[in-house]
Amino acid sequence: MNSYKFASVSFRSIKNHNQKIETMKIQNHFKTIIIEVVCLLYIMLFVYAAVSKLLDFENFQVQLGQSPLLSAFAWWISWLVPMVELVISLLLCIPKFRTFGLFAAFSLMIMFTAYIFIVLHYSSFIPCSCGGILEKMSWSVHLGFNIVFLLLAAFAFLFQSAIKGKENSIIRAVKRMVITSLFSIGIMIALFLSSEKIMHYDNPFIRRYPNHAATSLDQKDIKFNSYYIAGFANGRIYLGNSTAPLQLLSFDKTLKNKRIDKITFDPKKIPFSMVRISIKGNYFYLKDGTVPVIFRGTTSDWKINKELKGIHYYDQAEPIDSARIVFRSNNGKNLANIIGIFRSEEEKKIEYKEMLLQKQIDGVFDTDGKLLYTENPNRIIYLYYYRNEFIVADKTGDLQFRGHTIDTITKAKIKVSYLEDRRVRKMSAPPFIVNANAAVCQNLLFVYSKIKGKYENEKLWDQACIIDVYDLNKNAYLMSFPVYNAGKYKLKNFVVTPSYLYGLIGNEIVIYDLKHVLKKEIKSVDLIKD
Repeated sequence: MNSYKFASVSFRSIKNHNQKIETMKIQNHFKTIIIEVVCLLYIMLFVYAAVSKLLDFENFQVQLGQSPLLSAFAWWISWLVPMVELVISLLLCIPKFRTFGLFAAFSLMIMFTAYIFIVLHYSSFIPCSCGGILEKMSWSVHLGFNIVFLLLAAFAFLFQSAIKGKENSIIRAVKRMVITSLFSIGIMIALFLSSEKIMHYDNPFIRRYPNHAATSLDQKDIKFNSYYIAGFANGRIYLGNSTAPLQLLSFDKTLKNKRIDKITFDPKKIPFSMVRISIKGNYFYLKDGTVPVIFRGTTSDWKINKELKGIHYYDQAEPIDSARIVFRSNNGKNLANIIGIFRSEEEKKIEYKEMLLQKQIDGVFDTDGKLLYTENPNRIIYLYYYRNEFIVADKTGDLQFRGHTIDTITKAKIKVSYLEDRRVRKMSAPPFIVNANAAVCQNLLFVYSKIKGKYENEKLWDQACIIDVYDLNKNAYLMSFPVYNAGKYKLKNFVVTPSYLYGLIGNEIVIYDLKHVLKKEIKSVDLIKD
């Protein structure tokens, strides 16, 4: 009887043991199928993604150049990512290296997921999606797609570790995944922080084009190309006309409500050569640098009521307030360009700031540029045309700092010839223009650049003029956006308010609406309402 019971128990034990083995085989077989499927999915995804990047490599580099996380590292990352994807695909194809391949796929997908999360929640703007089958996905859907693949890699890696059957293999695998996740996320955070610093303060000539930083709102045919922008004041944009110097064309801020105003002024026998009108607040200024005087009047009646006498001959002048003018003349050493401050109400009317403009070649052509003034806060800005530099001074003309545009042209590329015993100088070759024009709005400097940077779309440069935006408070580059040509005509002149950009292109005035990504960067002491 005892022998029978013992034999019966042994038989049941053997049967249970065999059932456990059979169950484990079924489970392992099921896990193996899952691992094979996950590996196949990853191979298909990574091979497709890598080949797509390599086949359209230039566009892939452009996309990375626009990334808010990876802009500064676009060159080496554009090569590294497809190579890593192909290597991981190869590892997943070989059973011997499959565990390591799944671990690497998990780590890479953690980085991709962290990248998208940072873009969505912490970057200054959201760039365009990547190409291939993922191009049609929104960033949120793309994040969900990555999380699904991330979980697949995690389960496959755990199953692969379990099949090996080593003691505590699952616990070790989980620990490795946690450590790898933290390390991978840390890498993306470090790339984000370092890239942001490099892009804003040590930019390697890579532009960022946030989606819809400024969009075209309207345009008006003004019939002639002799107009120039006189200024923006009291909710209206004013245009002067070089062929009708006392007449002003204006529109309201959305280019509606057209109006023509005429300045009442008898020039008598004053030998004007090229009259220009500037509008600032409730005043207008009639200027011609060949005549050492500036006339001032009010926009309420358009009558000249004040002569600002005592200013020297000048070629650019910007009102600081009703009694002070910042101007540029060639009264410097050897007739070089120099910045001066004119104060009509003081005994010493003119003070020259000899140290602001810095000579490189001749002091005239090499220091040529655009003089600007902004009152919110009060700053004088001078942008060089032929080198990557601008000057920021306070309203008294004292230097605050010298900033640089993101291109690499540190020295003016011009050739100057001297004639008539060096009394006359001329350009002996067409100059290499770096910065064609500029406008300032409170703390932001808008520069019309003529130099194409890294990873930029050639077609865009054929179709548009590129405006680079700099924060004068931080002395940092922020972003860029295009202003599109009108047929064969490019942007000639422009001005920026806290809400709009107005530009002259051929016979048209255009208005661009500044979007939130740009508006949020505009800061002032007392916010101007336009």
